[in-house]
Amino acid sequence: MTANHQQAKGMGFIIGASSVGTLIEWYDFYIFGMLATIISKQFFPEEAGASALLSTLAIFAAGFIVRPFGALVFGRLGDLVGRKYTFLLTLVLMGGSTFAIGLVPGYASIGWAAPVLVLLLRLLQGLALGGEYGGAATYVAEHAPPHRRGYWTSWIQTTATLGLFLALGIILLIRQGQGVTRFTAEWGGWRYPFWLSAVLVLVSVLIRMRMQESPMFARVKAAGMGAVNPLKESFGRRANFKMVLLALFGAVMGQGVIWYTGQFYAQSFIENVCKVNFVDSRNIILVAILLATPFFIFFGALSDRVGRKWIMLAGMLLGVIAYRPIYRNFIQLTDPAGKRLTVDASGTKGLPGVAAMDVRDKTKLVVTAVVDTAYTDGAVFRTTRTDTIGLAVPFTGQTGRLGYLLPRKDVPGMDTAVVQLKALPGVELRDGITYVAAIGQSHRPGILMEKSLSRGDFWRMVWLVFIQVIFVTMVYGPMAAFLVELFPTKIRYTSMSLPYHIGNGVFGGLVPFLGTLIVELTKTKDNPAGDPLAGLWYPIGVAGLCLIIGVVYLRNATRQQQID
Repeated sequence: MTANHQQAKGMGFIIGASSVGTLIEWYDFYIFGMLATIISKQFFPEEAGASALLSTLAIFAAGFIVRPFGALVFGRLGDLVGRKYTFLLTLVLMGGSTFAIGLVPGYASIGWAAPVLVLLLRLLQGLALGGEYGGAATYVAEHAPPHRRGYWTSWIQTTATLGLFLALGIILLIRQGQGVTRFTAEWGGWRYPFWLSAVLVLVSVLIRMRMQESPMFARVKAAGMGAVNPLKESFGRRANFKMVLLALFGAVMGQGVIWYTGQFYAQSFIENVCKVNFVDSRNIILVAILLATPFFIFFGALSDRVGRKWIMLAGMLLGVIAYRPIYRNFIQLTDPAGKRLTVDASGTKGLPGVAAMDVRDKTKLVVTAVVDTAYTDGAVFRTTRTDTIGLAVPFTGQTGRLGYLLPRKDVPGMDTAVVQLKALPGVELRDGITYVAAIGQSHRPGILMEKSLSRGDFWRMVWLVFIQVIFVTMVYGPMAAFLVELFPTKIRYTSMSLPYHIGNGVFGGLVPFLGTLIVELTKTKDNPAGDPLAGLWYPIGVAGLCLIIGVVYLRNATRQQQID
C-alpha cells in the first residue's frame, strides 16, 4: 500500500467522522425550516394567518442570530480543551434540543407556551451549531496536506447541503406514507423527523468517540504554546481582529446570503409566492441539490490550483446579476394568466362546495369551493375560494346539505348555492336540503392556489434552482480552506468560527425572514400582492457589498504552506 493511499484512507475516516456529525446537525437545523408552514399552524393561533408564518420564520432566524455566541463559547472551549470533546458536546446539545422540539404540544393544547418553548429550543440549537462547523473545518484542515487543503475541506462543505437533502427526503417519505391530514395533525408525522434526530446523533457520537485529537493542536498544547485566553488573543490583538473583519465583510457575509437564497429562500418562494404544491416544491429543491452537490468538491479542488478568492467572488457576482431574472422566471412559469390558451376543458372540474358553521357564532357560515383547472401540458392548478356567509338567523339544524340565497351584485334576482355541511365532532348529519336566508358575504374572499406542475415546467424550475446551487458551491466550496488559513492553530477555532457564524447565521440566516418581510412591506390596498421580487434586494445588496470589499482587500492564496 503506497503512502499516498494510506494518507487518503486516513483522511477518509477523518472526513467521515467529522462530516457525519456536521451533516446531522445541519439536518436538525433544517427540518424546522422545511416544516415552517406546518409549524406556524401548530404553534400559533389559527386566526394569525400570514403573521404566524412570519413569526415562525423569525423563530427560525433567532436560531441563526445566536450562532455567533455559540461560536465564541465553543470556539474558546475548542482552543482550550481540544477539538474532539467540543465536537461531542455540541452534537449532543443539538440533537437533544431537536428531539425536544418534536415533544412540544401545539398551541391548541398549551397556548402561547408552545411558541415560547420552541423559541428557547431553537436558541439552544443555534448555540450548539455555532460551535460545530468551526471545529469540523479546523479538524480536517489540520490533518490535510497543504496542497490539497481546499479539496479535503470541501467535503465538509457538502454536509450543509446533504443535511438539507436528508431533511427533505425524510419529510417527503413520511408525508407520502401518511397523507396530508395525518402528517399535518398536531401529533402527526411532521414530528417524526425531529424524533429521528436522537437515533442519528447516537450513531454519530459512537463514530466520533473513535477520533483522535488534531495533531497540530496536540503539538501546540504539548509544547505549552496553547492560548491562555483565546477570546482576547483572537479579538484583542489588532492584526488578528483585522483578519476576522476581513473574513466577515470580504467573504463570509456574501457567502451566507448566496447560500440561503439559493436553497432556503428559493424553496420558500416556490411554495409561498408561486404556490407550487408541497411535494413538487420540495422535489424541485431535492433534485437540484442532488445534481449540484459534486460541485462543492470541484470548486474546493480548483481553489488549490487557482486560488480561493476569485472563485468565491465569481459566485457572488453571478448571484447579484442572475437572481432577479431567475425569480421572475419562477413567477412566469407558474402564472395562470400565461396558460389561458392551454386550458383542458375536459379535465377542468369544480368540486362540490363544503360549508362549516362557526363554532361560536351560528350566524357565520364559512363556505369553501374548489376548482381544479387542467392544462394540456399536464399541469393542474387548484383554486380554493373561501367565503364567509352571514345568515339572517342562527342556524341550529343538522341537515347534511344546506342551501342559501344571496342577492347577486351583477344582475337582479337571487343567487342560490347548495353546499355540503361539515359535521361538528359528535354530530350526525341527516340527508335532505335545508334552505336558509343569507344577508351578506365576505367582501374579500380568501383565495388559495396550489399548483401541480407539468413535467416540462418542473424540470425548468429544477434548472433554475440548480443554477443557484452552483453559485452556492462556488462561494462555499473553498470557504473552509480560506478561513483556516487566515488564523494560527492556537486560536483558529475561535477566530474562524465568529466571522463564519455572523456571516451565515446573521446575514445569511435572515434571508428568508427579511425577504418575506420586505415583500410584506410592499403590499398596499391597490396592490395586495406587493412586489414578489422585492425580497431579493437584501441578498443582492449584501453580496454586492461583500464583492466590492473582497475584490479590493482579499488576497488570492492557492494554499499556505504553514498554518500553525
